[in-house]
Amino acid sequence: MPETEFLSLQTDHIQILQQRYEQALKAHGYDSLLISSGAAPMRYGDDQSWQFQGYGPFLHWTGLAGQEHSWLLIRPGRTPLLWLYQPVDFWHANLELPDEPWQQAMEVRFSDSRGAPSMEKSGKLAVIGDPAGLADVLGEHNPAPLLAALDETRVHKTAYEIACLARANEIAVRGHRAARDAFLAGGSEFEISLAYQQATGQREAEAPYHSIIGVNEHAGTLHYQYYDTQAPERPRSLLIDAGVRFRGYCSDITRTTPAPGERRFAALVQGLEQLQNRLCEMVAPGVEYAAIHRKTHQGIAALLSAAGLVSGLDDEALVEQGVTRAFFPHGIGHFLGIQVHDVAGKLEPSPADAPFLRLTRTLEEGMVVTIEPGLYIISSLLDPVLNGPLGKHFDHEVIDDLRGCGGIRIEDNVVVTADGARNLTREMGG
Repeated sequence: MPETEFLSLQTDHIQILQQRYEQALKAHGYDSLLISSGAAPMRYGDDQSWQFQGYGPFLHWTGLAGQEHSWLLIRPGRTPLLWLYQPVDFWHANLELPDEPWQQAMEVRFSDSRGAPSMEKSGKLAVIGDPAGLADVLGEHNPAPLLAALDETRVHKTAYEIACLARANEIAVRGHRAARDAFLAGGSEFEISLAYQQATGQREAEAPYHSIIGVNEHAGTLHYQYYDTQAPERPRSLLIDAGVRFRGYCSDITRTTPAPGERRFAALVQGLEQLQNRLCEMVAPGVEYAAIHRKTHQGIAALLSAAGLVSGLDDEALVEQGVTRAFFPHGIGHFLGIQVHDVAGKLEPSPADAPFLRLTRTLEEGMVVTIEPGLYIISSLLDPVLNGPLGKHFDHEVIDDLRGCGGIRIEDNVVVTADGARNLTREMGG
């Protein structure tokens, strides 16, 4: 997409947000809304702060991740007013704004004060943000009904948001290729992380979440958080779950790579990828997201049988008796946007058969979701099944061998379109 078209979409996005927010304010009886960007809290007993990426609604309007102590005022029928914190400071650099059209859609001011700006009285004011930063700010803080309505403004993505998510996928795909190549060249988890960052041009502190990079058995820990600096003597598998933040918007992609010679594990990876492709094809308006999750368990059951891990139990029994949940314990995915696990996904609780499902809605045009089936050898979940009454149906020798590979997850980012879906990850060659 040409940069001029991209920037034009951003001004359209701001106009759409103005309309959506005006409707929400009117429906809940507010005359104006002040949004705090937030600020990084200080670590206890230290003079260093935690990493900061900004409050969701502030990013929704501005895309300025990392911009602390800033404020945005929304007033019906008037231009949004943005105060950006820029102190006179020889310790740190201030944000340099590029000259882009969105600045004509807002009134931008600069302030050297961390506190809320002085404003003319403008009726009933709502103020939203981290309560720790709102103590001295006049107005009604974080009214729950209004917050829920504002969350809904993020459910159906604008054309600009989808363009940002597509760009975030494009950049992340480059990183995933570099990570795969680093693994196949014998790199450690730490070296794979560096290869990913080099290819994406984004420090891990700026990424939307801490990259999950698991080699061998580490791939079986769903949110594995460490990086070994030494590669194992026998690399068998790589699972990398990593994304990129672009103008505030996140990609969230997972790929699994078998080492050369790991034929059994490679066959499982291929089988899960085929299942994942079918699940992505299910995405369409009117489809219950939970139905995709349930279809995943049916697919996992078929894959377990086809791979010879389980025998003597039909696919329906594998699902009903909880066998597939031992191999695939998490949900099929979530909303995606300016937060990796974007808001408003659960208007109702997760169903009993999918307690970790983060999205329980019926899909509609403009929603963006992840589709991420997995198949893992997790001892704490699987051993009770193997040692129980159903244990005789498992090939223990094969499963014990696969423990050294950890697990598989394959994740794409998918837009719900008017008549189906657009897979942003595959579109970018992922």
